[in-house]
Amino acid sequence: MRILGIDLGSRFVKVALMEEGIIKEKFKISTVKFYKEYCRFDGSLKVDFERLGVFDFDIGVSTGYGRNNVDIESFRIINELKAHAYGAIYQTNLKDFILLDVGGQDVKVIKVEKGVLTDLELNDKCAASCGRYLENMAKILETDLDDLSRFFKDPVELNSTCAVFSESELIGKIAEGHSFESLCAGVNFSLYNRLRPLLSKFKGRLLLLSGGVAKNRALIEYLKQDYDDIKVLEDPDFNGAIGCCYFGSLKG
Repeated sequence: MRILGIDLGSRFVKVALMEEGIIKEKFKISTVKFYKEYCRFDGSLKVDFERLGVFDFDIGVSTGYGRNNVDIESFRIINELKAHAYGAIYQTNLKDFILLDVGGQDVKVIKVEKGVLTDLELNDKCAASCGRYLENMAKILETDLDDLSRFFKDPVELNSTCAVFSESELIGKIAEGHSFESLCAGVNFSLYNRLRPLLSKFKGRLLLLSGGVAKNRALIEYLKQDYDDIKVLEDPDFNGAIGCCYFGSLKG
């Protein structure tokens, strides 16, 4: 049986194809490009699977930021929390864990016990604790995300809780003559500080990380203060799409 999972994210659309319980293919496309080049408007947005290059699947499951904006005929729609919980279970074979998913514009903290989602926390609408915040700050520092994520020692203090105001504050810190390393560490620590309130009610030894920000090495160093064991999922970017596939395999 071939199962197609699509995670319609705010920054990227992630696609995964599962065959006989194994992920055989996965790829991602920027969300704007997906809407422009792989969808057609016929009263509503519809996916053009021929253009997407995906054929002959038995079950389709979708989730994500745009799951209700795109009409994918015969697909089952599930919410992001369920998709990410199923994705983490599939990728780790664990049934008890806390999952932190930091996406482009939202944050999810999910507690799973005996394979069942038992508690959750979501960020507010501000992007200051999300991947978009890091992207914007990296542009100001004229570096890339991989380089930004390397630094965690001696962070400068960034107090603004708003993503827009934080950019102005960072420019001020640059003008004060702080080192590049401290400025990068300050950005990473400010992200960690915004995540801490969401994580504070979730006590446990093991924390799983998914989403693009899961690759931020500085964030992992800071989280080590709060958790004994931190694991980055093998495919953190594709966890939602993989979860769709796994859900389809169990419910199909």
